[in-house]
Amino acid sequence: MRDLLNWRSLRWKICLLVTVCCCAVALTVGSLVHSSTLARSMNDGSAKAVAALTASLDTYERDGVAPSELQLSPGALPDALLRRIRDGRGSGHGDVTWYEEPGPGDHPSMWAARPYRDGIAAVEIDMTADLLTRRALDRHMWKYSLLALAVVVPLSALAAELPNRRLRRVARTARRIGSGDLAARTGGGRGNDEITAIAATVDSMADTLHARLLTEQRFTADVAHELRTPLMGLVTASGLLPRGEATDLVRDRVRVLRTLVEDLLEISRLDAGAERAESRRVPLAEAVPESLARSGLPTRFTAADAGCAQTDPRRLDRIVTNLVVNAHRHGRAPVEVTVAGTTVTVRDHGPGFPDALLADGPQRFRTGTAERGRGHGLGLTIALGQAAVVGASLSFTNAPDGGAVATLRLPAAD
Repeated sequence: MRDLLNWRSLRWKICLLVTVCCCAVALTVGSLVHSSTLARSMNDGSAKAVAALTASLDTYERDGVAPSELQLSPGALPDALLRRIRDGRGSGHGDVTWYEEPGPGDHPSMWAARPYRDGIAAVEIDMTADLLTRRALDRHMWKYSLLALAVVVPLSALAAELPNRRLRRVARTARRIGSGDLAARTGGGRGNDEITAIAATVDSMADTLHARLLTEQRFTADVAHELRTPLMGLVTASGLLPRGEATDLVRDRVRVLRTLVEDLLEISRLDAGAERAESRRVPLAEAVPESLARSGLPTRFTAADAGCAQTDPRRLDRIVTNLVVNAHRHGRAPVEVTVAGTTVTVRDHGPGFPDALLADGPQRFRTGTAERGRGHGLGLTIALGQAAVVGASLSFTNAPDGGAVATLRLPAAD
């Protein structure tokens, strides 16, 4: 319905173009028909008036009595007709014709006059029937032009619906691709028109992006797997080092590297769709505090009518832990976790999420603004991927009074 009421849509632009073209054609044809009809009427009226004048003069010559329609007094003739006679605008036997426009009574006349003896002879014929015929023709042209518009415009709207529908399908597919659904396709189409070319281009673009994404995912997974073996050697070797400040620094860097590799492996599994949730009934008032305790970070917890969610407890723990760690790492204390129903909200009091994250979602290896701290930018990406696995929604906003807010909405248990 919104597309139907959008006056800027292609459908209405086509209807407007068709309407303008139909009106232009109707006006052009109507003007030509009116002009040609008027010219023919004037010619026929002039011929009739001249014929009537000739017949009246013949009768006058034969009978010696002027017919009633014959005017021999110049004072009874229109001034315009007299001027034409004086100017010598006659033809043939000096005949001059003049069309007298209709007055208030709508009774036009056609005059014919010629010099006769020492004066002027003229005849007036009534052109009322001719005028009424022309007006009837004009009314019929207007009526049928409007009737044609009433038929053509809806038909043009229906005809425009097919390409409009195809363009909307291409637009929907492009939006799905832009939101990350690289499996979306327009379905192509028959024909060789421009819309088919656009649809084919969108499908080709999606195929190329999908292929590049698969290549990047395979590369990430391969790198993570290849790093895992030497990393385990580093972990073992760091455990054999003697105690000392340098040893602690090495162990800390090895621990960070190990976390990074494990995160990369998890992301590669999420990208490949290899993760499967084992859902069960989970009371959030118990599960969330346990996750906060395992994180070892000072966090305020509040439960308001906490319910039970149908989710995977291990993945829920992973999501909550990542959100809390991200809040502590990039925000400022206090960090607050609130459970209301089956919704878990994690909030800090730092500078808030960057605009790029709010607009496009979390991106791997991108931590946003410098004031939000440092990291690999994988925590929120993993949390978002795990939320999708368990059928939950994870959204990111900024609080009006400052601070980042992550909201996890879990499916309620039956």
